[in-house]
Amino acid sequence: MTVAEQSTPVRGIPCWVSLMTRDLPATQDFYGTVLGWTFRSGTLGEGFTVALVDGLPVAGIGQVAPGLPTAVSWTPYFAVENVDATTARVRERGGTIAVGPIRLGPGRGAVAADREGAGFGFWEGRTPPWSFGRDHPPASLELRTSHAFDSAIFYAEVFDWASEEPGGCEVGYAYQQDTVVVRQGGRTVATLRGGGDASSPDPRLRPRWHVRFRVADLEAATGAARAAGGTVGPPVDSPADGAEAVIRDPDGGIFTVCAHPPDTP
Repeated sequence: MTVAEQSTPVRGIPCWVSLMTRDLPATQDFYGTVLGWTFRSGTLGEGFTVALVDGLPVAGIGQVAPGLPTAVSWTPYFAVENVDATTARVRERGGTIAVGPIRLGPGRGAVAADREGAGFGFWEGRTPPWSFGRDHPPASLELRTSHAFDSAIFYAEVFDWASEEPGGCEVGYAYQQDTVVVRQGGRTVATLRGGGDASSPDPRLRPRWHVRFRVADLEAATGAARAAGGTVGPPVDSPADGAEAVIRDPDGGIFTVCAHPPDTP
């Protein structure tokens, strides 16, 4: 077993991000060009790969089974102690379960959607050391939602945020900005922002979890994405991450690149 398979994350924190795509080799080429990733086989079976930067795991990319009507999207996963109990809590609070619970490699997981349709996953078991045991996680997560406080209640009840248990996640709410910040060990692990609009043509405003990858040169990354067949939105300034741009890969997966690391007070 490798070091990347020997860690069990803190309950409730983001522990992984993954993308399911229809053309795995083409998708690997795209992200390798834009973000400099390399790839190795994963532990979840054939068709699943792990993206690496400087030998450290940053994300998973898997192949959608032929004919399966699965949306191509980046999905954040949160660590849980019991995937069955978490599944029940999601349903009890008005969310839906799209996949699972199922066993995959060293653990069990499920993919769900919250009350506004934002997709997310949760995982029981060991994972690569993604948002723990590192100076900075390889990506930051932001939920765009119509009302941050209401969404924070949903996720807090599902993942036991703000339980006041030692080492658990703390939640802070800024009413005037309609923003909720989730921290663990003094570090921001997720941000929930209001102002989302399900009818907006702008993917940045629809209810969804946005996965932000840090890049050293925003202009170089967006230029490489265009050259590789991606679609790039205009750069904007994020309250936490500075300049950023939304990119849609050739298969439809949406992600964000930002020029600065996430807030790590």
